[in-house]
Amino acid sequence: MANTVFDVLIKKLNEHKSSATEFMADGGCKDYTHYRNMCGLITGLSLAQREIHDLARNYMEDEDD
Repeated sequence: MANTVFDVLIKKLNEHKSSATEFMADGGCKDYTHYRNMCGLITGLSLAQREIHDLARNYMEDEDD
């Protein structure tokens, strides 16, 4: 199955999320403020992934009609 633009976006966001998670796990945050910002980044990336997934599902359902 060919990758859609939705698949590519979700994959890219997942790469960014994994990178941020690994950065935090390796002790990369210099203080609590930095930690909170990184948590916000991961939360935002997760939200974006869910929105794109929902958009893709709706798009595919519309195409089937």
